[in-house]
Amino acid sequence: MTTKHRRFALALPSTTFKWLLVLLWFEALAVAAYLFATPVRVEQLRYVLYPFVWINVGLLAVLVTNPPTATWRARLVAGGLAVAYFLVLGSLAGMLSVNFDALLGSAAHAAGHHQTGWQFTLGAPGWGPRVGYAGEAFSVMLVPYHVVGYLALSYLVYATILDTARAAVPGVLGLVSCVGCAFPLAGSLAAGAAGGTGLVSSLRILSVDLSTVVFVVAVAVLVFRPTATGER
Repeated sequence: MTTKHRRFALALPSTTFKWLLVLLWFEALAVAAYLFATPVRVEQLRYVLYPFVWINVGLLAVLVTNPPTATWRARLVAGGLAVAYFLVLGSLAGMLSVNFDALLGSAAHAAGHHQTGWQFTLGAPGWGPRVGYAGEAFSVMLVPYHVVGYLALSYLVYATILDTARAAVPGVLGLVSCVGCAFPLAGSLAAGAAGGTGLVSSLRILSVDLSTVVFVVAVAVLVFRPTATGER
C-alpha cells in the first residue's frame, strides 16, 4: 500500500472565492465598527483578530477537504466519533460542562445553587455574541470562533477516519493523523491547567496565542496529511 500527500486545492471555484472575499470584507468592517464604537481601548489588536484566524482557516479547510466515498456504516461510525471529538473539545474549552452532582442528586449539589436560564453576551466580533444556557445539570456557552473552529476540526477528523478506514494505511499515517487530532486536545488541557506564578502564569496569559497556533497546526496536519492512494 502506498500513500500520497493531500494537495491543497488552491484553485477554488470562482463563486467560492468571491464569497471568501465578501467574508473578509465583512470581518474587516465588523472590526472597524467595533474599534470605533467600543468605549474600551484595545491595546493588543491581535486578540481582536485571532477569532477570524480560527473562522477563516476552519472554513477554508472544510472547503478544500472532500471526504472519500464510504459505506453508510463507515460514515455513521466516523460521524459518531467526530461528534464525540467535538464534545470533548467543547468540554476542554469550557463551552460545555456537566454538573455530575446535580445528575446524581448528591448533597453537594443541594448545598449550593447557581443562576440558571438563557444568557446572551455581546463582545468583540468573533468573541461574541455569546449565547449560552446554564442549567442545574449542564451548561453551554457558545463562543462563535470556538464553535466554527471545533466544527471544522471535527469535520477534518471525520474525513481522516473515513480515509483511514478505507484501506490498511501504514502506521506512520495513523501516527500523523492522531497527532493532528490530539493537538487541540493537548492545547486545551495546557490552557486550562495554566495558573499560578512564573512560567505557568505566563502560559496562562498567552493561552489564546498558544491555542490559536495549536489550532492552525492541527488543521494543517489534518489537511496535508498523507492519504491512501486513490481518488478523493
